[in-house]
Amino acid sequence: MLLDGIHKPHDVAALPVESLPALATEIREEIIRVCAQNGGHLAASLGAVDLAVAVHHVFPGETTRIVWDTGHQAYAHKLLTGRRERFDTLRRAGGLSGFLKRRESPYDHFGAGHACTALSAALGFSQGARLRGEERLTIAILGDGAATGGMVYEAINNARAHAGRLLVILNDNEMSISPNVGSISRILTHLTATRTFLNLEGRAWRALGRVPRFGKRLRALASRTKYGLKHLVLPSNFFEDFGFKYFGPLDGHDIPLLVRTLRQLARIEQPVFLHVLSRKGKGCDFAESNPAKYHGFAPFVRETGVKLPDPEPVAVSYTQAFGEALVELAAADPRIVAITAAMPDGTGLTPFAQRFPERFFDVGIAEPHAVTFAAGLAADGLRPVVAIYSTFLQRAFDQIVHDVALQQLPVVFAIDRAGLVGEDGPTHHGALDLGYLSMIPGLTLMAPSDENELRRMLATAAAHSAGPIALRYPRGAARGLRERAPLEPLPLGRSLRLQQGEELDIWALGSMVAPAEAAVRLLAARGLRAGLVDARFLAPLDTVALDALADPAGLLVTVEENSPVGGFGEAVLRHFRTLGQGPRLLTLSLPHAFCGQGTREELLAAAGLDAAHLAGRIEATLLGNRLLADRRAGGRPL
Repeated sequence: MLLDGIHKPHDVAALPVESLPALATEIREEIIRVCAQNGGHLAASLGAVDLAVAVHHVFPGETTRIVWDTGHQAYAHKLLTGRRERFDTLRRAGGLSGFLKRRESPYDHFGAGHACTALSAALGFSQGARLRGEERLTIAILGDGAATGGMVYEAINNARAHAGRLLVILNDNEMSISPNVGSISRILTHLTATRTFLNLEGRAWRALGRVPRFGKRLRALASRTKYGLKHLVLPSNFFEDFGFKYFGPLDGHDIPLLVRTLRQLARIEQPVFLHVLSRKGKGCDFAESNPAKYHGFAPFVRETGVKLPDPEPVAVSYTQAFGEALVELAAADPRIVAITAAMPDGTGLTPFAQRFPERFFDVGIAEPHAVTFAAGLAADGLRPVVAIYSTFLQRAFDQIVHDVALQQLPVVFAIDRAGLVGEDGPTHHGALDLGYLSMIPGLTLMAPSDENELRRMLATAAAHSAGPIALRYPRGAARGLRERAPLEPLPLGRSLRLQQGEELDIWALGSMVAPAEAAVRLLAARGLRAGLVDARFLAPLDTVALDALADPAGLLVTVEENSPVGGFGEAVLRHFRTLGQGPRLLTLSLPHAFCGQGTREELLAAAGLDAAHLAGRIEATLLGNRLLADRRAGGRPL
């Protein structure tokens, strides 16, 4: 196999161009094989294989900076840069990341898990080379919907002044850019990408510049004439208006064509924009026919693409429960509208879009716009629900503060994938939302412990008119309750006691109620009777219930699936400090660090938030408190 001999990009460059399509086929087979066993972002990476092969064939040197946007399209890049032997560990605990990671390889020049970042980072690399006096090409590879994000256009606007030697490649898999304008565009692109044209253009440009007194004017006239002639035949090109030389669209699966074009474009000293067309899922029938389904997918049967059965029956997911409840609420309230940032399936909004298409808005990968758009809808009397992953909501923090909270607008934030998401790792964990949302004045913050509580919290949010309100819920299956709760609002800021205790009380928030319940059972088996409270709200806190626990002899344990900074435990601690008295407090949370990848169960155990670790940590603290009390009672020094 050709792939067996690829250990670095120079090995790709050493292959004849005629061998590259066969190499691409082998790479696709390897990606499909590993995704079948591990799960992963299958369709996007398959569509980018040919482009990755061509880029590494033409630009193998370590001096070229290649910056991939949306790192899940870069599996082929990993295989071409010395990670073949570890590819079986993709997305597993301690294994290769499913995205780009600077610490993983010297060829991952910039980390990428979120979309729309590559061009801005590439401009930084390009300016770094200029400031050091280095002749270096920087390549930014956009794709898989990234061109719908506003950050890309901020960078395009900035590129005219700060680009240097920059090649931007748009891998257009029909997720974002409109269809090409036809045969004339391809003919002109083929003409202008030839060596002869580029040589003639360069010589003519230099000759005009040498004309005494009129050189600059002649160059300006020639430039206007050239682009004016082109625009007589074609619509004005957006990218050329911003100072790029635009080429394309090209067939993104024609490797010889890509290689020839890249070699020619490398000679151009001004910013270049190359538009290639690819098919998401290329080389895999079931992924190519349904690319949205296989964008990110669980382990599957290699031959058919059928998802492998779960070892146990799976309850309804929180995402599904949210989507169903929102449809029910919207049927009764015409003010409710739904907004997503390019993820209707992932956020559970597809049923809503099918039922109420005129009230559904997919704004693309544009989270800041989504939030301010929702603010405008709310200001006009509607009740917008912004369904978004926790990790992506942080991209719109200023809009939440300035456009929503400051104006006390009733926008509902349905925050999916809160906490640990599993195999996608640190770029996708939702471990910060409690911290960055709880600091915002007037924002109500809830977390359901099961699907019925989610339903009631969504009803609470829909009825809330005193400002923004958010509910955060984890990835994966809910509790599997048999009966649906009615869509009745909850009392605002009130917790729910699930069990009385004696020596200690456990207050768990949202997803941590289930492991806390299991920990209570483990403690009971050890002779320790713990109380348990479903906190439900972080903002406002249930201070009435908390004040009843102000006995200094007691132990209060808070449990949350979030960073400790700004989280639930910190809010409880702050309350008792303000009160001037309170119980001993043990706050259990995720570490104040970027957690790695693995299954959700593996990561919770590593963070000490599974039932066994919770029980052990609580028991050790309680026994330590008893020892402390005994020493004090006996008058012995501590």
